[in-house]
Amino acid sequence: MTAMNCGSRIAPALLCLGLALSGCSDMGKLQQATAPMPTPRPKPAMVQTTPASDREHERILATYGGAYEDPQLEGLIGKIVDRLVAASDRPDQGYKVTILNSGAVNAFALPTGQLYVTRGLIALANDTSELSSVLSHEMAHVLARHAAIREDQARQAAVVTRVVSDMGNDPDLTALALAKTKMTMASFSRTQEFEADGIGVGISAKAKFDPYGAARFLSSMERNAELKAGKVALDPRAQDFLSSHPATPERVQNAAAIAKQYISPEAREHDRETYLAAVDNIVYGEDPSEGFVRGRRFLHPKLGFTFQAPENFTLDNTAQAVIGVREGGAQAMRFDVVRVPARQTLGDYLNSGWMENVDKSATEELTINGFPAAATTASGDPWQFKVYALRVGSDVYRFIFASRQKTTESERNARETVNSFRRLSLEEIQSARPLRIKVITVQPGDTVESLAHRMTGVDRPIERFRVLNGLDARAQVKVRDRVKIVVE
Repeated sequence: MTAMNCGSRIAPALLCLGLALSGCSDMGKLQQATAPMPTPRPKPAMVQTTPASDREHERILATYGGAYEDPQLEGLIGKIVDRLVAASDRPDQGYKVTILNSGAVNAFALPTGQLYVTRGLIALANDTSELSSVLSHEMAHVLARHAAIREDQARQAAVVTRVVSDMGNDPDLTALALAKTKMTMASFSRTQEFEADGIGVGISAKAKFDPYGAARFLSSMERNAELKAGKVALDPRAQDFLSSHPATPERVQNAAAIAKQYISPEAREHDRETYLAAVDNIVYGEDPSEGFVRGRRFLHPKLGFTFQAPENFTLDNTAQAVIGVREGGAQAMRFDVVRVPARQTLGDYLNSGWMENVDKSATEELTINGFPAAATTASGDPWQFKVYALRVGSDVYRFIFASRQKTTESERNARETVNSFRRLSLEEIQSARPLRIKVITVQPGDTVESLAHRMTGVDRPIERFRVLNGLDARAQVKVRDRVKIVVE
């Protein structure tokens, strides 16, 4: 939770957040009469940014927690990109890669050649060929001018929408025209992804990386997405590569089919050992400086507070708020920070109109764990709301609880959660550390299950261990294998 929420109007749909992010030749040899001389390759150009790309770059950094500084990883990625560029049909095209400080599994490119890859994606990959497949895929989007083409398509769609809205009063005709426009955009996006896969696999293979890296990594990402199934993607940082790059089993099969065309004794590099050495100790998951979730508890060491959600609630720390959803979806909660003038009482703030249908007669001033607070209720079909505001220094924290039916349990859940809000002790702040990837060697007697149980801070550890190490449901570890686990 990093953004300051400035009190926008909240209707019953307040718990649904969303933000979409846009996506995501061989040179011949001159033969001389005496001896062959290689044709000099043009040096890659420096990335030429524009005011628009600079603004987008800053927006991306703000959304994804800034850049992640790791000289060893940056060096490895730089070497991979150099090889890919040299093998591409446009060795003069420059690229600049930024590692984003996000646990999401994502990568995307700007038309200028600015490439972005999250540390979450880097942690999921298992060798250089898998990472090269992602980077070459994004390079392919640049080479094929997909971003520019999408902009043209979007402009055309906007024109169609405007024209349709201005034409007669036939709702069926209007709906049909708009549906066709959306279908064209969706189909075009899938076409772009398949095209980028084809170009990317070719570039990786020509650069002597294993061309099957793309198919393997797409499979890992699908399995990683399955682990997230049931969790609503409420945060741009939680959006993964499959959100901005639609993936289906057909896409995995297509990548494998393309790889067959390039397979050769030379194009088989994995370099797993070098890769694992580079990702050893990389931060995994959330960055504690922005607050983090441990089970049902949310802790924010930088701001110095913690609270605990009710039983059967799953917490998700988004850029705008901490969102909690009860199993089954009948109850939910939102926790955020808002600006309230010091001269305004919390009761007056709750009644000030930022939320609809507030029962002003139910608003009351109170104290919670020594903090000035206020509470009220509101309603909006089909939700019933209980709202609390707590003033901590110059900040005001807001708890919004929603339930489909007001029950004794929902009231108790709200009350107990708010009452659990407290300051962190100095010892708790100092001991709050990020989760990290640790690369270890499999010893005699180690199993998937025993290694998974050594992991901390993650849910479904056995499944996560398998996904993190590219192991399918039946695969077993072997003695002297190098594997990744998650530790504090």
